[in-house]
Amino acid sequence: MNEKHTIKLIDQINEPESLKNFSRNELEQLASEIRESIIETVSKNGGHLASNLGMVELTIALLMVFEFPRDKIVFDVGHQTYAWKLLTGRKDRFCSLRRYGGISGFPKTDESCFDCFNTGHSSTSISAAIGLSRAMARSNRAGHVIAVIGDGALTGGMAFEALNDAGHSRENLIVILNDNQMSIGRNVGGLSRHLENLRLSKSYLHLRTRFENLLSHIPLIGRPILRLIERVKQMTKMAVKHQGIFFEELGFQYYGPVDGHDLSSLTHHLKAIGQLKGPVLLHVVTQKGKGYTYAEYSPDLYHGVAPFIIENGLSNGQQSQESGRINSFSDAFGRHLVEKAKDNTKICAISAAMTNGTGLTAFQQSYPGRFFDVGIAEQHAMTFAAGLAAGGMKPVIALYSTFLQRAFDQLLHDVCLQNLPVVLAVDRAGIVGEDGETHQGLFDLSLLLPLPNIEVFCPSDYHSLRAAVDYALLAEHPVAIRYPRGKEPQHSHSDSAGTRADTQCQSITQTTVVRQGDSVTIAALGSLLGIACEAADQLAEQGIAAEVVSIVRVKPFDHTGLAVSVEKTRRLITLEESVITGGFGQMAIAELMSRIPDLSYKILGIGSGMLCQGKRDELLHLVGLDVEAVCLAAGELCRVVTK
Repeated sequence: MNEKHTIKLIDQINEPESLKNFSRNELEQLASEIRESIIETVSKNGGHLASNLGMVELTIALLMVFEFPRDKIVFDVGHQTYAWKLLTGRKDRFCSLRRYGGISGFPKTDESCFDCFNTGHSSTSISAAIGLSRAMARSNRAGHVIAVIGDGALTGGMAFEALNDAGHSRENLIVILNDNQMSIGRNVGGLSRHLENLRLSKSYLHLRTRFENLLSHIPLIGRPILRLIERVKQMTKMAVKHQGIFFEELGFQYYGPVDGHDLSSLTHHLKAIGQLKGPVLLHVVTQKGKGYTYAEYSPDLYHGVAPFIIENGLSNGQQSQESGRINSFSDAFGRHLVEKAKDNTKICAISAAMTNGTGLTAFQQSYPGRFFDVGIAEQHAMTFAAGLAAGGMKPVIALYSTFLQRAFDQLLHDVCLQNLPVVLAVDRAGIVGEDGETHQGLFDLSLLLPLPNIEVFCPSDYHSLRAAVDYALLAEHPVAIRYPRGKEPQHSHSDSAGTRADTQCQSITQTTVVRQGDSVTIAALGSLLGIACEAADQLAEQGIAAEVVSIVRVKPFDHTGLAVSVEKTRRLITLEESVITGGFGQMAIAELMSRIPDLSYKILGIGSGMLCQGKRDELLHLVGLDVEAVCLAAGELCRVVTK
């Protein structure tokens, strides 16, 4: 008996079908083993912890009841699929989670046949699931289509559009609402309050349980009785709640709330709704972070984590933050905004459910009346900011680069065309790392540069970031400030020849020479200044005198300042941590070629937006943006011209 308990059940699962042979006690043991595996791997690799710990029993129940991959499932956002990966043939590779060459932290169709749709952003699952369902129906393919969406993702407007379409069409679709009362920060808004009422209505839960037990003993003998049962259920809910049920008013058959950690209840309800026709919504209540005490008490802090120590829950990042040091560009931005808002009561800040991630927690605490978290609703956030600006306020909206993409039309139509003084803080610009291609911040620069009226800054360090914020808060037009994830790079500001300037003194509106040379010009945009300086040091050892030019303001761009350097060297390398197409390099070269027709140049950037997961240094090397690549490009340019 003791020997049996030492055998890990998870090691016995090669395919989901194996789950159906386990007893209830074994399934509970399996759930515990899955949580242990997730905690162990995330503590080493980093990743999304709390959301995955809350999804274990629901994942097991789904795999037991439905027939995947014949049936299809779309996970909204996709950062809750670790248990899914472990149970669908990827447990042997799970240790490579989020590492270069390993498995992704999100669903990937090229990774497994059990992943039918790639996700990474919020509120897309129901739309995709409707499409899959209609495609299967029109191709005469059997199977269910399921969308799993969190209550946070349900605050996104796209989810409502999809719910409206699905409810109106009356086509088959199963939506599972994973209600853990969290997105990344605490959920806000009217829908959140509605779900809270459903969760807390004991009278409703009591009547629902008694009613379902009664109906379970009555055989369903035809559509008239089915309609009668549905009508009685709806009337029962309305009698208790004294209002129409939100989801049923949209055309869904609503069931729940159900305990998301009770396997028996979950499998019972999933089997039942699998027999129904039309759109169905199952409301499942889970605990984010379940099974790991630190994540249970602070699910927001353990949503996305760096590697940490399991015993105390601390990562190096948390320890340095507790010491009072500036922890990142986000931290530097947030602290400086708090200082500026002391003397300017018009400054207000907007977050789209990313308050902590964008460094705005201190602002929220200091100025609660001037802070607005609008939920996962970037489009609304952008136009809301435009409205604040039109009303005389100075709104600062902080979004990750990858999420800014979702509000592009609002930025153009509502902010730029009206030339409104909105400050756009574009966090996580450039290579983000382990979250993979859906989260890399590679496209914002090419999207921002063509827009009218907007200025664009790319700070290279905390000093230039603060200077850009100061400038933007005084501007009477839109200003975007894009900066990378993590800490500022370490620049060296002196050398034996005394040819390097202190970057703390550079102008943020003009090109600044931070190291002088006459062989080749290296124009570094924002975050890549450190790599340019290191490359110049190595090139000096090869007899190549590289002039390093720092670019902070990329629009409007100081072409004249760069031309002064390039007219001397006749060779130019541009560095940008974004896609090359439509970016800084192409813009600068087009202007310079008209002045210097014999210019030799190389544009170093991201050739494609399809950049997999991995550490930033690994990815910089992969795309040719590291010191080695810059030295190689400089050597080639010098040899070509010399010949």
